[in-house]
Amino acid sequence: MKIALFPGSFDPVTKAHVDIIKRSMGLFDKIYIGIGDNSSKKGLLSVGQREQMLRAVFENEPKIHVVAYDGLTVEFCRSIGATYMIRGIRTVSDFEYEKAIAQMNHALASDIESIFIVSKPGYSSISSTIVREILRYQGDVSQFIPKEALAFL
Repeated sequence: MKIALFPGSFDPVTKAHVDIIKRSMGLFDKIYIGIGDNSSKKGLLSVGQREQMLRAVFENEPKIHVVAYDGLTVEFCRSIGATYMIRGIRTVSDFEYEKAIAQMNHALASDIESIFIVSKPGYSSISSTIVREILRYQGDVSQFIPKEALAFL
């Protein structure tokens, strides 16, 4: 069974995240969406709210499992039996950052492969950070967020 983890903060989940996950579904038997708590980012939603939001977005997808975790991502992969880690790439700077993380993860756990999926051009400018900033100033984020997630914002 091919099991993958798509880790992130998902604060909030965006259409770009959903696109990467849906495009990954044909590659894996089971995908865990792992909600990590990034201590270097100022959060908008609690981890529990993000969990509920992602479950609402993917409630009709039996391959998708939403779970919060802390600690090293490779250790979490091992605990759920995931041998693949999915990462979305929007820009060259994303690639440089993700490549460095993937190389460190490989040094820690050579049995876990990082899979990079390039964002569709229409989604390359969407990030949770930008969405949070728009929300702080009461802007309309409906074009960037899945409709099921809007109720949580």
